[in-house]
Amino acid sequence: MARRLLVVVVVALALWCGGIESKAPAPKKPKGGGGGGEITVTITIKWKRNYKVSCKDKGGPDCYVGCPKECPNKCIASCTRCRSFCMCDFFPGTSCGDPRFTGGDGNTFYFHGHKDRSFCILSDAGVHINAHFIGNHNPELKRDFTWVQALGITFAGGRHRLYIGSRKAARWDEEVDHIVVALDGEPVDVAAVRDARWSSGTLPGLSVTRTDAVNSVLVQLDGVFAVSANAVPVTDEDDKVHKYGRTDRDSLVHLDLGFRFHNLTADVDGVLGQTYSPSYVSRLDIGAKMPVMGGAHKYLSSSLFSTDCAVSKFQHGVTAFAS
Repeated sequence: MARRLLVVVVVALALWCGGIESKAPAPKKPKGGGGGGEITVTITIKWKRNYKVSCKDKGGPDCYVGCPKECPNKCIASCTRCRSFCMCDFFPGTSCGDPRFTGGDGNTFYFHGHKDRSFCILSDAGVHINAHFIGNHNPELKRDFTWVQALGITFAGGRHRLYIGSRKAARWDEEVDHIVVALDGEPVDVAAVRDARWSSGTLPGLSVTRTDAVNSVLVQLDGVFAVSANAVPVTDEDDKVHKYGRTDRDSLVHLDLGFRFHNLTADVDGVLGQTYSPSYVSRLDIGAKMPVMGGAHKYLSSSLFSTDCAVSKFQHGVTAFAS
């Protein structure tokens, strides 16, 4: 039992750091008799291959599961339950798809916002993060289908701005890099090799690491934040099921995101940020099939790097580096 649980933790940690990719080499099945306890995660997107995870347990039957339809190209597999889970339903501090967030309190909710607008998802004294939404309007639902296209992170008292975004693509090509990172308007170039790393020469502790050769990066500022960003398209299946309105001119490339924050104050706010405050009380209908966080007007920012949303807590001149 302990061995099985350990594998789940290792798999989960790898996913947070950049996503379990089907192209990663499959661990070898342990030697010995018995059922082997091997779990196979079947990736359903046509350009992905299967990814196998060994439970390292001689007892018990093999297990075969597919990733959930909400996250067909990446997921977490539990050997003990023979089930798979989406990252956004498992980890605090995540945002995936038609934005589905899991807050610091562990509750999952949707925040739709509006297409072509930016919203503050975290605002604290020393760091402010806006997300720019792309999407299509759905007249039947009287709202927009939206996805996070880019993040604008303002920090170091407002002296520095970090951009993490996805490039628009008419047709998705998994061999092409759709991730863009820039610091203070200057592109951050990281070799297209897994584990390639860039470190800032002017900002100690700021780094960008490729967690795959293309489309996946981990951006870290020591003592402040870590952001795992994966560029993904809207899939054929998702478009068919949800009627997102994807066209041949736009595959709606967006970011699936994982966040970790350090040294936040008790006053932290924002769509996601508020869920990290010790005084936060959720007003979501957790029993609903799709809990939705409203109040978009409170989080609306005038631009990607503006710190002017109504709930902004950012203080210019305050540096958020760990002491």
